[in-house]
Amino acid sequence: MSSLFTPYPARSLTIPNRVWMAAMCQYSAAPEGDAIGAPNDWHFTHLAARATGGTGLIITEATAVSPEGRISPYDLGIWNDHQVEAFRRITRFLKEQNTVPGIQIAHAGRKGSTERTWVGGRPIAPDAEYGWLPVAPSPLPFDDDRPTPHELTRDEMAVIVRQFADAARRALNAGFEVAEIHGAHGYLINQFLSPHTNHRTDEYGGAFENRIRFALEVCDAVRAVWPDELPLFFRISATDWLTENTDDDREGWTADDTVALAPLLLEHGIDLMDVSSGGNAPHAKILVGPGYQVPFAARVKNETRMPVAAVGLITEPDQAERILADGQADAVLLARELLRNPSWARQAARQLGGDVHVPNQYHRSV
Repeated sequence: MSSLFTPYPARSLTIPNRVWMAAMCQYSAAPEGDAIGAPNDWHFTHLAARATGGTGLIITEATAVSPEGRISPYDLGIWNDHQVEAFRRITRFLKEQNTVPGIQIAHAGRKGSTERTWVGGRPIAPDAEYGWLPVAPSPLPFDDDRPTPHELTRDEMAVIVRQFADAARRALNAGFEVAEIHGAHGYLINQFLSPHTNHRTDEYGGAFENRIRFALEVCDAVRAVWPDELPLFFRISATDWLTENTDDDREGWTADDTVALAPLLLEHGIDLMDVSSGGNAPHAKILVGPGYQVPFAARVKNETRMPVAAVGLITEPDQAERILADGQADAVLLARELLRNPSWARQAARQLGGDVHVPNQYHRSV
C-alpha cells in the first residue's frame, strides 16, 4: 500500500492520508469593521477546493491571535466571536469532505503592519491607515524600511501567551481539530528563538534554554486549553540560513537547535513538528531546490522521537512517496503545488494506487 495514502493516527484523530495542505497567507480578510479578520467567500472557496480534491488535512493560513498579531491588515484572525462563527462554515464543509480542518495560530511580531504582497508588501507606517507599531523581543527592525519595533515587557509577553490560549479555545469552538502554533518564518516565536533577533539580557534571551522559554510557555498555555484527544502541531524554521552559511557572519537559529528543541516540545504536549526554514533574516542565502527542506525534517525524525511533516518544493507523487517510504517524514505538506492543482491528492492516489474521498457529486466523473 502507498505510504502517502496510509491513514495517520494523531491522538484520537485519524487523518485519512498524508497529503496535507500547508498554511498559505491569502491577505483577503476585511481590515476593519465587524468582519475584520473573518474568513469570507474567498477563504471558503480556496480551502474547500482542496478538500474536494482529496487533501487529508488542511491548515488555514497564519491566523492572528490579536489585531496587532497580524502580518498585514488583511490577515485572518481568531480573537473575536464573529470570526469563530465565520470559520464554522469552513470547518463544517471540510469535515463533510472527510478532510481534517486545522488552524495555524500566530503572532507576526516585528514583521507586522505590512501591505499585501501583490501591491508590493511594503511596511505600513504606525500612523498610517490600518497601520500599527509592531512588537518584538528586542528593538530590531526587520529591515531598513521598517520601523523599530517596541520591545516587549514581561507583562506584555504574558498577555500574548494568554492570547494564544484564547485563540486555541476559539479555534476549538469554531470546529478545528488540529491546532498548529506558528514558530517559524520570522514570526514572533521565531524571533524569540533566534539569537539573530533576540538580544534580550533577561531570562528570555542569551542561552538556548532562555530563548526557547517563550515558545514553551505558549505551548503550555495552548495545550492546557486544547483537548487531550486532539493533536497540537508546531511549525518551526529549522534554520535561519545564517550560522550554517560560511559566507554569512550573522548568528542565527540552526538545524542543531531544532533537533535540540524537538524533544522539549514533545514534553510540552506537541505531537508533530512541521519543519520549514528561513524567514527571520532578510537577504539570507537560501539553498533552494526540490525538497530542499526535507533533510531538516529527516534529521528531527531520525535523531528524536518527534513525528515530522516535510514541506518545500514537493511537487510530484513519486517524490512525496519516497520521502515517506524512506523514513524522512511522517507526512508531506504541499503549498504552491496545491494552488496549481487542487486535486493533486486524487491524481496522486490514482498514480500510486491509493484511495481518497470522492464527493458524491463527482462519482460519475473521477
